[in-house]
Amino acid sequence: MHAVTEAVLHRHSTRAFEPRPVDFDLLRELIDVARYSPSSGNLQPWKVVALTGHALQLLKDEVADTLRRSPRGEGMGYPIYPENLTAEYQARRAQCAEDLYATLGVTRGDREGRGRQFARNFRFFDAPVGIILAVDKSMGSGQWADLGMFLQTLMLLARERGLATCAQACWTLVHQTVERHLELPEELMVFCGIALGYPDTAHPINTLRTERASLDEIAEFRGFNI
Repeated sequence: MHAVTEAVLHRHSTRAFEPRPVDFDLLRELIDVARYSPSSGNLQPWKVVALTGHALQLLKDEVADTLRRSPRGEGMGYPIYPENLTAEYQARRAQCAEDLYATLGVTRGDREGRGRQFARNFRFFDAPVGIILAVDKSMGSGQWADLGMFLQTLMLLARERGLATCAQACWTLVHQTVERHLELPEELMVFCGIALGYPDTAHPINTLRTERASLDEIAEFRGFNI
């Protein structure tokens, strides 16, 4: 199988990691190569902050303090989802959540269990590397699409090297704390977090594979001799 195809087909959101560290030179190389992601007008509207060890723990500790004071967070820096998802999209989102919690034996009515799992987001699922991806507040939807391409490129590169990732939009819920802690310039805002490390293949949560819409549902082919 071709390397890119393998990475695309086998990358998935990983939510349990081995404790072993990620080599600094490898991490630096992944981000260095991801710089070549396309962006409109070559704006390259991304800022990356990667943390591990004590630096990562300090961020997690401060975020934990924020959530103890304000369990619902600080308000979103941007809306993760539209206010009124149509039934089709809402069904996909709900099914993803149900399938995720099912791997842990957490039922729909188990709010405490779901809360515990959701809280693990803010520990980067105990991954050895936590990454914050930020963007200039003046950027528009086109540049946010560029951020998505950078993010996907980085995750595929990680997969190629035997690493696993989970992109986490939830960090916008504590964006003020993160921006303050990392001393981000005023013009930058948190876009997402990325948990990165070696996957714990024995953990049941990592068995989750979300469904995808069929090719015929998402694509039309016109003018081809078929």
